[in-house]
Amino acid sequence: MSLSIADRRKDYRLKSLLEEDVQKNPIDQFTNWWSEAVNSKIDEVNAMTLATASPAGVPSARIVLLKGLSAEGFIFFTNYESNKGKELEKNPHAALVFFWKELERQVRIEGTVEKLGEADSEAYFATRPLASKIGAWASPQSTPIEGRNVLEGNVLKYETMFGKENIPKPPHWGGYIVRAARVEFWQGRRSRLHDRILYTRQEETWKIERLAP
Repeated sequence: MSLSIADRRKDYRLKSLLEEDVQKNPIDQFTNWWSEAVNSKIDEVNAMTLATASPAGVPSARIVLLKGLSAEGFIFFTNYESNKGKELEKNPHAALVFFWKELERQVRIEGTVEKLGEADSEAYFATRPLASKIGAWASPQSTPIEGRNVLEGNVLKYETMFGKENIPKPPHWGGYIVRAARVEFWQGRRSRLHDRILYTRQEETWKIERLAP
């Protein structure tokens, strides 16, 4: 049987998103939606698409995990020498996308990116499982390798070097914070007439407006 991709459709009808119902700033609005997503027991609720770009504007995207949220922005951790780390070093702008299909919701964030302070990165690294700490040392992320045996050999190397206690954070690994300039909340609605509320930073305040779907 031939399956047509174009024929796959779903009509969204769970909730609405009206201007009078949203918070005055996007972090508070995100926090509300985040709480609902967590309570809905969505698997990998903190999974988000991270899009970066080269200095020439060539984009790339991948899934990473949100590991912190504050009034300052959205936090994730990675290898600074990975492709995304190299792109952020030269072009410190990024976009994030959360898609919570169970709630028929999407959040898009655009902003500038900065490295977290070393103390904050070390504090988070200390909370990671042992295997994840070793993995941060063992993987030359984004670098071509001859086979999985390279990773397995590196794991044995660093397990022997560090043991199981007081594994230090690699100097090439740490956190970033995305400081939002634009945040869009998307709520699926019937007949593709979705609700889209956009926050745009204006110095110390946020402009709120509705976008056509």
